[in-house]
Amino acid sequence: MAKIMKEFTVVIEQDEDGIYVASVPELPGCHTQARTLDELSQRIKEAIELYLEVTSEKEREKHLDFVGIQKVRVGV
Repeated sequence: MAKIMKEFTVVIEQDEDGIYVASVPELPGCHTQARTLDELSQRIKEAIELYLEVTSEKEREKHLDFVGIQKVRVGV
């Protein structure tokens, strides 16, 4: 049986130690980290698959759709 393919938005950041951190806004709590972007890509795919395995269909229907990222400037 063929798998249904779904697409998710992945936000990638880099911390002060050079570690890449990936998170999926549509799936609360779904995130991982790695030293390289290639490793990060594989790890976030695994994290998404695991998230979908352990989360019920009803819980997945509650997610918010990712709209975008915006920078906001404020005085400090």
